Amino acid sequence: MEIKVLVAAHKNYQMPTDPLYLPIFVGKDLHPDVNHTFQGDNTGDNISSKNAHYNELTAIYWGWKNVDVDAMGLVHYRRYLSLKGGKSFDNILSMSEAQKLMTEYDVILPKKRNYYIETNKSHYLHAHEHKPFEIMEKVIKTEYPEYAESFDKVMNRTWAHMFNMFIMKRQPLDEYCTWMFDVLSKVESKTDISSYNSYEQRVYGFLSELLLDVWLDQNSQYSTHEVKYVFMEHTNWLVKGGNFLKRKILGHS
Repeated sequence: MEIKVLVAAHKNYQMPTDPLYLPIFVGKDLHPDVNHTFQGDNTGDNISSKNAHYNELTAIYWGWKNVDVDAMGLVHYRRYLSLKGGKSFDNILSMSEAQKLMTEYDVILPKKRNYYIETNKSHYLHAHEHKPFEIMEKVIKTEYPEYAESFDKVMNRTWAHMFNMFIMKRQPLDEYCTWMFDVLSKVESKTDISSYNSYEQRVYGFLSELLLDVWLDQNSQYSTHEVKYVFMEHTNWLVKGGNFLKRKILGHS
């Protein structure tokens, strides 16, 4: 089975040498002179110019439209899937491990993130502008009513598969990307983000993190399997936890 996992990056950074991985410079249309080593997301059929609003989705879109493989996935330049754990390129998922997993499952996911005291909906609304979420909910329930039950179910969970990280066989990948990008396109056409700060203008990337589990719940015919994920740099959990509680108490400002 031919598999390619895209590594989304927006700057120069060390990359794994395993042939499983293909480094992708996201937003190449916007920053043509930053990196000349990684594959740009601006060739063929692409949405590279939307990277400021779509984040790593411009890499997913590019791979979906331009990479002919049996299965494709996405990780980040600092965050990888792994069977072993540990902050080392020696411990990240290898080609042989990925091929073995994909003979058994349709979709590989990172371990779910637990919020415990927050639902996915409340966590999003405490952290981000509310209007795009409300528009997305309306789009799904009017344009894709068959997903309404799954949407409500996932939004009321206290856990999610985050970061837009996955590996999918070609058929579920085609189906997921078709649905997800169509939902976001409809949301984009109805949303004015011109007054948002640069962080909040990354809105469609943020919204998309909620859509993967909605799609998986509705399309439960596809088998899934969780593996560990590793962050290659130090995480200050005290600061991270403090920010989480601050948003919970004060809400989005």
